Amino acid sequence: MSGVNKIVLAYSGGLDTSAIVPWLVENKGCEVVAFVADVGQGADELEGVEEKARASGASSCHIVDLRQSFVEDYVYPTLLTGAVYEGRYLLGTSMARPVIAKAQVELAREVGADAVSHGCTGKGNDQVRFEATFAALAPDLAVVAPWREWDLRSREQLLAYLDERGIPCSSSLTKIYSRDRNLWHISHEGGAIEDPWTEPPEDAWMLTTSPIDAPNQATDVCIGFEQGRPVSVDGERLRGHALVEKLNSLAGPNGVGRVDLVENRCVGMKSRGLYETPGGTIIVEALRALEELTLDRDSLHFRQELGLKFAKLVYDGRWFTSQRDAISHCCERIAARTTGEVVVRLYKGLATAIKRRSPFSLYSEDFATFGADEVYNQQHAEGFIRLLTLPERIAALNGMNLISESKDVEAGDPGVAPFIGPRTGPIAEPAFAPVEDPFIKEGNAV
Repeated sequence: MSGVNKIVLAYSGGLDTSAIVPWLVENKGCEVVAFVADVGQGADELEGVEEKARASGASSCHIVDLRQSFVEDYVYPTLLTGAVYEGRYLLGTSMARPVIAKAQVELAREVGADAVSHGCTGKGNDQVRFEATFAALAPDLAVVAPWREWDLRSREQLLAYLDERGIPCSSSLTKIYSRDRNLWHISHEGGAIEDPWTEPPEDAWMLTTSPIDAPNQATDVCIGFEQGRPVSVDGERLRGHALVEKLNSLAGPNGVGRVDLVENRCVGMKSRGLYETPGGTIIVEALRALEELTLDRDSLHFRQELGLKFAKLVYDGRWFTSQRDAISHCCERIAARTTGEVVVRLYKGLATAIKRRSPFSLYSEDFATFGADEVYNQQHAEGFIRLLTLPERIAALNGMNLISESKDVEAGDPGVAPFIGPRTGPIAEPAFAPVEDPFIKEGNAV
């Protein structure tokens, strides 16, 4: 690639990026700066990563702590919209990519790089997420995607490539699953998981106990919210990353947060993944329960519609778009009164809201009670029902009522009008002859 002198690589220290560093040096003839984003993947994954990067040929390695920003600036705004991709995926990897790519661009500006690079494959979603962020924030930077250029195609070839150059790597041929981990979740793909007729292997799960082996005693946890954002656990106020860590430690032993999903990737193919989102599952359950108190029906249904759009935008890597920004602002406003507390019970893989309260609750026991009350006149329902069903009653009176029986009907049968005009009931045939050559007819522009 002509004109590239310095590349900032999104580096994890795994097999792919360990091979990418020397490949970039050899094939692009440029300096490689390794960028490591700490999004809560765990101290074990970060241990020794700087030494690994330099041993692979990087000129330097920068580790940036993004945990708080990840949760508070990306996870929480997504929660407010109710976004869940295809009904079950809580978007753990999808939400992490824009915060990582944004910080990567910022480092590229800081060190004077003219290109950025990632280790995403040409089959996956992540290449789209990284490069969509690059396009939105730094369209002038060149993008190098080795998996779309090199001739290395397997784990065996990557290990051999590193071995030829004497570059150490902790990965081996015995590694079964491909994983992505952050503070919100961990995903598992590959190996036996690729067969949708195979039961999820128990050795794949890392954060959660099997519900079968989880304690027989339930655990109750109280989540406090302010304007739709979780702020406390059992009365203790916590920043976003600490709050999620706390809930992970409570949910995991109770087997909460497992999902086995065959999803539609944005590049067109289906893939199967196992996801563990222990603390996040508690938060989502609690927030939905609180919304039941604080949102009126139309606002809730509108937010649900927006959540479908938002989930697709985030999944497809479109965080830095005007549509995503507009939906976020709208859902912030909807959540303005979603403040209160919810108790969630954790038991054998389930997270179930059992208590909720809010100073802005729209629920009134005085109105909803099945007992005697003095605030609601049940006779008023008659007028409401007559207005609600007015279109159906008019249609029936005009002979337009729907016939549910599966039989042939003919004009003249009861309930079937011979000629129906729009919303007017039976009308007579025209008493005058049609115009021979009307000006307005099919094909004439009007």
